Amino acid sequence: MAIARAERLVNLVLCLLSTRQFLTAERIRAIVPGYADAPTDEAFFRMFERDKSELRDLGVPLETGKGVDGTFSDGYRIARRDYELGDIDLEPDEAAAVALAARLWDSPQLTGAVHGALIKLRAAGVDVDDAAPAVVEPKVRTSEPAFPPLLAAVQKAQAVRFDYRPPPPAQPKTRTVEPWGVVAWRGRWYLVGHDRDRDAPRCFRLSRVAGAVQTVGKAGEVQVPEGLDLLSFVARTEVAPTPSAPAKLWVAKDRAHGLRRHATIVDRRDDGDVIELDLKFPDSAAKWIAGFGPDVVVLEPELLAKSVRERLLGVLESERR
Repeated sequence: MAIARAERLVNLVLCLLSTRQFLTAERIRAIVPGYADAPTDEAFFRMFERDKSELRDLGVPLETGKGVDGTFSDGYRIARRDYELGDIDLEPDEAAAVALAARLWDSPQLTGAVHGALIKLRAAGVDVDDAAPAVVEPKVRTSEPAFPPLLAAVQKAQAVRFDYRPPPPAQPKTRTVEPWGVVAWRGRWYLVGHDRDRDAPRCFRLSRVAGAVQTVGKAGEVQVPEGLDLLSFVARTEVAPTPSAPAKLWVAKDRAHGLRRHATIVDRRDDGDVIELDLKFPDSAAKWIAGFGPDVVVLEPELLAKSVRERLLGVLESERR
């Protein structure tokens, strides 16, 4: 099945699973990415019929009813009660494998696609079930923008180059690395590989990778050491967490209450409050703060402000793709 068709089927499932209403074929054509490419009405209906047959062959339960456009045209949706899996008993090793695979769902591209699809549904006037994405999107910790290109480089056995921010007071430096693997340890993602600049094995925290990741050389040139244990390597080399440090932020009025509960108001300005709070883990705090979007602006320290800006720019870039 072509990539474009696979993406269109996923978009169609997200659309029909996220609505409580029956959507007509014409409504689906206007909402679901991929159908607009059909040159004529006849071509669209042939494409749509093939997709419906494909979903039914895959066991996806399509319901038919009166469409929401006020006509007697057939409409379609997917009932969550029929789509959701029942309880599954897994052995410990099977559960670990499923958990690892689920982490890939939380890449910026996939989460951005899911949220973008729901925004388009709401803009089109479709009554969206907010709980529906949980059926197809496991709730795991957000991965870093550098995760997809680094994982791709590991799979291609190709060296990479990126700017890396070590713990302060050290300054950011460009690193060229032969990647051996990407692994999660204690809630953070790490790249393990051979650092060509230091001529030694090193691990790199993905939250400290700044900007774009570039590939270097040809695919297949990286050799992974036999018997390498990525987790053990990270556990041996990762430094202890830095002491808690104060941060100052501007918070919009009556917003970001999750931040306010941990902070003290020290000033009021620009229709908002300036707050101070202690951050024990600045890297994870940057992801937390970025989640509040424009309601929060980091005033100091500058390193935290830069880290939050980079995360927001990464999300914006993924939305544009």
